[in-house]
Amino acid sequence: MPRLFVSLDLPDALAESVAALRDEAPDAPGLSFTDPEQAHATLKFLGDTPDSDVEKVTDALDRAVADADVGPFPVEVGGLGAFPNDEYIRVVWVGVREGASELGRLHEAVERETTALGFEAEEHEFTPHVTLARLSNGREKDAVQRFVRERDPDVGRFEATELCLTESDLTEAGPEYRTVERFPL
Repeated sequence: MPRLFVSLDLPDALAESVAALRDEAPDAPGLSFTDPEQAHATLKFLGDTPDSDVEKVTDALDRAVADADVGPFPVEVGGLGAFPNDEYIRVVWVGVREGASELGRLHEAVERETTALGFEAEEHEFTPHVTLARLSNGREKDAVQRFVRERDPDVGRFEATELCLTESDLTEAGPEYRTVERFPL
């Protein structure tokens, strides 16, 4: 049963910028970084999905992209933030400065279509972002907080031309992603 999510993948050209930002982060215990080569913005996490439902999901995503009607659009990635907040950090992320409204429309359409299929609705407001790292303990939280508050990096710009249905395979070395289907904007 594949573990699926809907994503806007960053182009390979931005992986170097994401890696450089990772290299500037503090060396804090419990801070683990995502693979810059797999950087993406998640629009909807679907989770374990029966093989028999994958075609229904791809049909729903075709409808969602058509309904959102955004076409290709520019995306600028930069700035830092944290979830759930910068006092209690679990995730450090890079924001979406330009293209957030288009991603929001795509997210709403994907949410509408996938919840109609029985997937759980999101419980929090959608914040377009690219996960940079996760923090599993707060021993060096102060250094991570300073990093998030004091840095305002520019990661780069690109043209968003498609969404992806992505499979995540959890391995001991971290998640490995595989594109199942692409949905042109």
